[in-house]
Amino acid sequence: MKYLTDDKLKKINGGGINIGIMIGITAGITFLIGIIDGIVRPLKCN
Repeated sequence: MKYLTDDKLKKINGGGINIGIMIGITAGITFLIGIIDGIVRPLKCN
């Protein structure tokens, strides 16, 4: 088993998800759900 020093641990990249990517994915899913809802049950504007 290898033990890593603090310097080597700080240089490790990967494994994290950027908050902007998560917001983009959530916005895209919400948009698609809105389109599908509008097609399935169209409502008149008041």
